[in-house]
Amino acid sequence: MTDVVLRPIEDADLDALFEQMRDPESVRMAAFTAKDPSDRTAFDAHLATIRSAPDVTHRAITVDGRFAGTIASFVIEGDTEVTYWIGREFWGRGIASRALAALLEIVRVRPLYARAASDNAASLRVLERAGFVITGTDTGFANGRGTDTEETILRLDATP
Repeated sequence: MTDVVLRPIEDADLDALFEQMRDPESVRMAAFTAKDPSDRTAFDAHLATIRSAPDVTHRAITVDGRFAGTIASFVIEGDTEVTYWIGREFWGRGIASRALAALLEIVRVRPLYARAASDNAASLRVLERAGFVITGTDTGFANGRGTDTEETILRLDATP
């Protein structure tokens, strides 16, 4: 079994994360992404803001010591949400599920919210397996697709 560990983000992770977050297939699946995933200056500024925000828990996900992506919680409009980004080479191996379970041990705030493009079945499965329940949908402009896209809103009320 692979060893999935969360650790603080390091400067050395940023190049790999930038490459993951501009992968066209990953961007399409995530849908709600940066306006221009290839803009390194905007990426660096965004990550600097996230890394210094007191209400953000942002962790690197490693698999057998290799950087595999990130997972975070953040507060938006008074609600705490979770988000994650897994490098495509790690998809389909249960990494997101294990990383989310580890984050839920760190972030004890409830209710906790999540959102995923409604056609991103894999991400919705990860969230539902962790105990998140679908509470509704919303439609908004998705930079990763260049069009309005439906997203599913989920809520976790109890500590798993």
